[in-house]
Amino acid sequence: MKHDKVGSVMTAEVVRATYGTPFKEVARLLADHRISGLPVIDEDDKVIGVISETDLMVRQAATPDPFAPPRRRRFARLTRGARRQAVKERARTAGQLMTEPPVTVHADDTVVEAARIMAGRRVERLPVLDEADRLVGIVTRRDLLQVFLRPDKEIREVVVQEVLVRALWIPPSSIDVAVTEGVVTLTGRMERRSETEIAVSMVRQIDGVVGVVDRLTWHLDDDRLHPYEPAVHGVTDAWLRRL
Repeated sequence: MKHDKVGSVMTAEVVRATYGTPFKEVARLLADHRISGLPVIDEDDKVIGVISETDLMVRQAATPDPFAPPRRRRFARLTRGARRQAVKERARTAGQLMTEPPVTVHADDTVVEAARIMAGRRVERLPVLDEADRLVGIVTRRDLLQVFLRPDKEIREVVVQEVLVRALWIPPSSIDVAVTEGVVTLTGRMERRSETEIAVSMVRQIDGVVGVVDRLTWHLDDDRLHPYEPAVHGVTDAWLRRL
């Protein structure tokens, strides 16, 4: 089942910084554009790092308190993470402030892949790259959530044409497809039980589908076929192996 591409939901106009952009300019960019982060690029528009509000807070929190007792130096500062922290605390430019390596996606990646990366890496935005790995956009969690605003009518059309007609070769009139607030209800009788499982699985993968109500029945329960009985062949084979 095809998913929407990142390029179709990303923001093409990207607020960005270069390695030498001053700290205060970075803060101004975030405030003026009401964003919580931005990518840092080199002279070839390659993303070399990202800056978030958290990075700026590290710098601000490191401002000395004249009334606080002097901090003791500890061996922990010799660790790699501690050295990075120390650099950010003294940062004067975007290059010193940024987090690297950057977590990115490509415009041809699916929104599902982008969502997995965001969840796995716990980031709120991803710079989007083209085939040459140059910055072409930015995608945020809010952008990815746009797929759930897909109209019910459009979802139903995808279910009928992509799942029933093209994938399973089933006449659309034989299965009733109802979509309400992104929830797809499938009602009707199919030839084999395996086909109903495939249909439900495919519908769940459609962008914008919130849930699937399975009211499908079948003529033949091919889960109980004996070895000498004919197996399911054709278009359903590949999908059966994925279930």
